[in-house]
Amino acid sequence: MGKRYTYEEFLGIIKALRSENGCPWDREQTHDSLRPCIMEEAAEFVAAIRIYHKTGNAENMCEELGDLLLQIVMHSEIADEEGLFSMEDVVNEVATKMVRRHPHVFGDVEADTSEQVLKNWDEIKKKEKEGKEWIESPLREIPPELPSLTRAPKVLKKIDKLYEKGNDYETSLHNLQRNVERISCAQDEQRISETIGDILMNLSDISRIKKLPLEQILNDKIEDLIERFENQ
Repeated sequence: MGKRYTYEEFLGIIKALRSENGCPWDREQTHDSLRPCIMEEAAEFVAAIRIYHKTGNAENMCEELGDLLLQIVMHSEIADEEGLFSMEDVVNEVATKMVRRHPHVFGDVEADTSEQVLKNWDEIKKKEKEGKEWIESPLREIPPELPSLTRAPKVLKKIDKLYEKGNDYETSLHNLQRNVERISCAQDEQRISETIGDILMNLSDISRIKKLPLEQILNDKIEDLIERFENQ
């Protein structure tokens, strides 16, 4: 077995890579240039969970978590160099947040059910965001960088919570059926495109109501399709 590195040694390795005598590629990276990397690494870790369930081997999960951690530390090191914040600040921020948002564990608030925990969490989170200048609006707070099938149910959920009562399951199902009938009669490309958009929003509303991960459901179906054709 080779050397086992500590967390502190890993931070030192990233500092060395970014130093004057470090790696030219690592030194050139910025927050913007690394944006695709962190999205890809997050997706690869999610894939590693699927691989684990399929094979029982957690090696890939461990590797992909390391790659995701690398991205976090790289961004923190770049921010430190820019005088913005350090990795220690990142750890302190999230630790403080976890203590603050779990008063039933670290304080004297009682919460015996998951529903009560989530209610308290939402109330604390709302107070945290008061006066944050980067939040344009409640709905714009949900980032457009999210995959659309993940973002849509979140937007619908917030609309239901803040503006008007959303559809119930039966109404959403009726709307879906109506739009499926509409697309069967659509002739031009524009009408077909608009109706597909309506169908996707109907499915997103059903996903919101039933608390189902629409993006993951579609990905799982894609995997099933690949398995079916490649193992014929």
